[in-house]
Amino acid sequence: MPSRHLLPLAIAGEQPSTALVRRARRINRELAVVYPDAHCELDFESPFQLLAATVLSAQCTDVRVNQVTPALFARFPDATAMASAGRDELEELIRPTGFFRSKATSLLELSRDLVERHDGEVPGRLADLVELRGVGRKTANVVLGNAFDVPGITVDTHMGRLARRLGLTVNEDPVVVERDLMALIERKEWTLWSHRVIFHGRRRCMARKPDCGHCEIARLCPSAGTVGA
Repeated sequence: MPSRHLLPLAIAGEQPSTALVRRARRINRELAVVYPDAHCELDFESPFQLLAATVLSAQCTDVRVNQVTPALFARFPDATAMASAGRDELEELIRPTGFFRSKATSLLELSRDLVERHDGEVPGRLADLVELRGVGRKTANVVLGNAFDVPGITVDTHMGRLARRLGLTVNEDPVVVERDLMALIERKEWTLWSHRVIFHGRRRCMARKPDCGHCEIARLCPSAGTVGA
């Protein structure tokens, strides 16, 4: 466990220490140098397409999702079209992403919600997005940050893993991890921070055997050399 001065807001019960804030922001700056082109790796041409692609990305790689979505969006390009999709056809189109039955349900329900509540348009507010069936904070923040340029921290498996390894949180609950990180990183950097950390989690700080020997931020990480050894 990280030393006492690294404990996050949720554990300390108070604002994070100045030292922790400075270290988190230094990590962000150094990751910006390592990954200057960090970006959302899902392909999309509209907020709706990003919303649908993000739903499909659960338990699936972005690469696989990007292989599936061209045919999916050619057939159902917007919420109005997808709301009236036949389930069998939709399931077959998204089958390669896994969990295709539950994902089809989510796509149909959120599309119908969009048509009924928002005239088929994806809203640009977190409160409205999370009211859509099948949409949680993670998905909402992806859409807000990348389709509407509204800063948000996306807590996926990579973000949660790295935040804990870096000593920026000890929490498992994604909502609490998001809150902890929001207290550390400047708001204007939230979306880019998310991309940089996710890039690092996919390319260097993998789940089972992180490449600590080549990690560009190892000197800032209290877990360096202790995971997967």
